Order: sequence, then structure tokens, then C-alpha cells
Amino acid sequence: MTKSIHTFHIPVMGTAFSIDTPIKVARYGIHSVISLVDDTLIEQMRQFYCEKEGEHYVPITKYDEDFRARRITAYLDLVNRIVQRQFAELKVSSFEPGSEITKYFEMLPEDSVLKAAWRHMLATNEPRLKADLQKNLRESIKPGDINVNIMTKLDRDNYDTQGALMPAEFSDALSALRGYAQSNLRSAIVFSAGINRRLYSYVEQFKDFYADTTGDIKKRIILKVSDFRSSIVQGKFFAKKGIWISEYRIESGLNCGGHAFATDGFLMGPILEEFRVKRQQLIDELHKICNEALKLKNKVTFAKPHEVKITAQGGIGTYREDRFLREHYGLNGTGWATPFLLCPEATNVDPITLEKLAKAGEKDLYLSDVSPLGVPFNSLRDSLSDIEKDLKVMRGRPGSACPKGHLVSNREFTSEPICTASRQYQKLKIDELNRLSLDETEYKRRFDAVVVKACICHDLGQPAVINHAIATRVPGFSAVCPGPNLAYFSKIATLKEMADHIYGRINLLNDTPRPNMFIKELGMYVDYLKKDINKSLQSINDHKIKYFTEFKNNLLDGIEYYRKLYPQMTEESVEYRTKALNELEACHQRLLAIVEEFSPAFTNPALVVA
Repeated sequence: MTKSIHTFHIPVMGTAFSIDTPIKVARYGIHSVISLVDDTLIEQMRQFYCEKEGEHYVPITKYDEDFRARRITAYLDLVNRIVQRQFAELKVSSFEPGSEITKYFEMLPEDSVLKAAWRHMLATNEPRLKADLQKNLRESIKPGDINVNIMTKLDRDNYDTQGALMPAEFSDALSALRGYAQSNLRSAIVFSAGINRRLYSYVEQFKDFYADTTGDIKKRIILKVSDFRSSIVQGKFFAKKGIWISEYRIESGLNCGGHAFATDGFLMGPILEEFRVKRQQLIDELHKICNEALKLKNKVTFAKPHEVKITAQGGIGTYREDRFLREHYGLNGTGWATPFLLCPEATNVDPITLEKLAKAGEKDLYLSDVSPLGVPFNSLRDSLSDIEKDLKVMRGRPGSACPKGHLVSNREFTSEPICTASRQYQKLKIDELNRLSLDETEYKRRFDAVVVKACICHDLGQPAVINHAIATRVPGFSAVCPGPNLAYFSKIATLKEMADHIYGRINLLNDTPRPNMFIKELGMYVDYLKKDINKSLQSINDHKIKYFTEFKNNLLDGIEYYRKLYPQMTEESVEYRTKALNELEACHQRLLAIVEEFSPAFTNPALVVA
């Protein structure tokens, strides 16, 4: 197993928050992920860094052929050059307090072999031996990966300058994939938000995604998944093409930032347990399918499976939680996202939003309906984006000019898809409401559901534009999408402080009582179920009853699993475990109260349910 320098990675965050994170952290051996959604922002960042680094900048305009893919390739190659230069300078810096190479070693986990070797060097007094040890240390370190992310659901078809529909390979997702594939990066691409068959099939076009004769894969694939079944389905899809999945990145459905893709009541603990038990089964099955496909393609097969990593992310907040996940479930690493929003050395958050995030409590963080995708979206109350959106409603001109259009999907009023956050759609929808002669209460309910949508594909890019003082023709107002874990962090931290917190050397948590990450997620699922039932009571049917019943049963199974799990957390105090079990029972009682309160949502004589 190829061991990473660090046990954690920084996942993709929004479109701007981690757009240049590799430039900030990769030289220290930390992996991070760039979003490939917003090619306009990517081009702006390329211009900014070309000018900063003294490189000649040649614009790639929207009138240039294949501009989206070319922008992405050019930016990723630039980021790679910058990181390689930074790392080369770090390697030759002196082993003195405050130097770059000293910072590299200081941030390593305490059980790192490299860190032990560094400490041994520091304790050595004999000059020649010390010089040899320093030489070995310089040769042993490596930079973090410059990984990228494609949200598979964002796959808008595009039109040429004459208005004709372009071939599928020029869609947003396929162009982004091509942009990455044509870059000189040696790293990984993360596919998130579910399967996209035409995108996945397009991977076959690029040789870097296949293992070479030695088994090396230049461009690896990471699947962000919410359960084991999804991993099997998507893994087989790629294996049948002879392509190997190098990592399955398990993310909590609700205890995360950004869009919240809730499972049907399947909880993080039981999901991780299934991966732990069936991991080898997954690898063996996909290895067999992959070799059969490679034979048909007349490509070399492999006697042993390639490396497979299993990692997890979403709501991790303490060193002990992190270590328990890695040790109990055999994970190869963990992802820490939301806390890094309070780390300007790693992410882009504009000053006003940064201050709001630092002050945010549990009630300031909520699942909103602002996303035009119709998927719950983790939001911060009174973000700059929300304030501006509400002002537009008050002025009688709701909606956005839709300057980027990455979330267009609605054909309710138009032949070509438009975005539900756009001014065009909201005017047409409100005009329709005005013709329906609705009573005041119903009108307000429907009106609010229309104007709640926000231009997140533009506003999520604003923090980078603001922080780097990038001139733009289209003003925006920063949106932010932290996970609920942010409520327990308030300190604006340095990169070293954040690493120290992750590795248990310091504590960055504030005084807000924080439940164990599994309990937090469970509570969110109980709330989610109640909200979902409330929305469905007026149109309850057998299908929904079956869904709610299965959802409830999955939660009950998860609760039973946690009853057995918490006593096994022997490195936690008795007080901690007792508190967790009490909170678990409180969630259980809340769930039972929901079942009793909304019994029609779970009871139908025609259905036989557990």
C-alpha cells in the first residue's frame, strides 16, 4: 500500500474555497482537491497566478475552440509548475526553526516514520552523520497530490456561437474530464454525486486512466460514495471497461458541507462496517471483471489487484474520532473540510464571510433549499449571497442574471433549459402564480419556494475573486456552504494549528457541547425524516409509506449498531461513552415519537413492513 505523507486530505469545497488550495498546501505533502465546475473562475485564477509568478498569460476566451477543456488544462498545468517550484525550494531550505522544510516535518503525524527520522537527525551532533541524515530526509519527502473533482450531475449540454447543439463531448462534465486528462498532472480525479454513464464511458478515451505494464496508473479515479452498494455498481461499470478505481471516498449524506445527498436512513457507522467486512470481496470481484475486460481489449492483465484505498469524510472533529475511524474500520485516511474554512492559509474565504463563520453557532448552520438542483444545501444564515437575494425580492426583481449557467436544467417555460435561480425563470413562474387566484397563505408558500433559489454557481466563486482582488464584469455576493461541524470551531487558525488539531497536539474546539460525529449525523437524519414526512402528508401514498418505513427501519438498525459500538471505544473516557449512549437513546426516543405522531406515514394494512 502506497502510504501517504499525511493521514488526512482536504476535500473539494465549493468552487472557490479550494480552487488554489494545492498552491497553499501541496508542498507540505498534503493532498487537496480543486473543483472543475467553474471554468470562468479557473481562467481568472490562471491570469492571477501567471501575473504573480511572472509567467506570460495568453487568454483563452469563450470564442476559442474547446475553451472549457483548454482553460482547465492550462490552469492545472500552471498549478503543477508552481507546486513543483515551491517543493524544489522547500527541499533545499535549511533545517532551521521557521524554515519551510522544518514546517513540513513539524506538521507530520506523531507516529510518522519520517518524523521519527527527522527527530533523530535533530538529536545528532556529529556533523557528517547529520549531513547524511538531512540528505536522506530531503530525498524521502514528496508533495501532496493536486487532485480534481467533477460533480457528475453538473453536465450541461452546450451550444456553439450559431446556437446549434454541440456534440456530447463538449458538455460541461466531459469537457472538464478532457481538461484534466490532457493536463500533465499525476494525481486523481474525484467523481461525486452519483453515476453519469456518458461521463464514465468517456474515461475510456484517455490512456492515462489505464494501468501501464508495471501497474502504475498516472491518473487515478476516486469515487465519492454514500454506501457499499453504490461502490459495487460504479466499480463494476468501470471494471467492465478495464479501468480500476483506486479509492472509495465515503462521505456522510448529511453531516457534510455543500449539497447533502441523504441516504435512505443508512448511517455512517453501519456503512463503514460493511466496507470493513466486504472490502476484500469488493477488490477480488472487481479485479476479476477488470482482467476480463483487459483481455478483450488486448491489454496486459494483472495477477494481483491494484491498490485500493478506503477513506471517509464528513463531520470528523477530533483526533480520537479520526484515529478510531482509521483503526477500527481499517481506513487509509480521512477528509477534513469544513474546519479548513477557518484556515486562510489553506482556503479562500472573504473577510466578511470568514468573520461570520467564526461566530456561527449551531442555529446559524442549516439545510436550505437554495440550490437550483433541488437538493438540500448546507448554508450559513445571513450569508452575503442570501442577503442580496432577499434584497432583490424586496425590490420586486427577484432572481439572478445567470452569468455562468452551470445549473440550468428547467424546461417548464422554455425549449432550452434555464436555471430556477435565474431572473428569467422566477419572473415566468411568479407570473404563472399570479394567474392562479390562490389564497394568501398558499400564494406565499409557493412564492417563497420560487425566490429561495440562489445563484450558487456564481456566488460560490466570489471568495476567490474578492481575496485576490480580481476585476470582474459581473459582481457577485459570496455564498458559503459549511457543514454543521463548523459550529464547534471558532478560531481562525494557521495551517500548522489545523494540522496540530487533527493530530491531537492542540485542541481548536470551542466550548459548544459537541456530540460524537455518529450521533450528530443520526440526529440530522431524524430531523430530515420528520421534515420529509411533513412535506408529504397531503399526498401520502403506498410508495411514500414504504419509503418512510424503510428509512425508519434503517435508522433503528443503525441505533442498534451504535449501542454495541460505543462500548468498544475504549480510548474514550467512560464519561464520554456514557454521554454518547444517552444521546443515542434520546435520538431513539425522538424517532419513536415521530413514528407515533405521523403514524399514517408508516401504517398501511396493504403493506407488510418490519
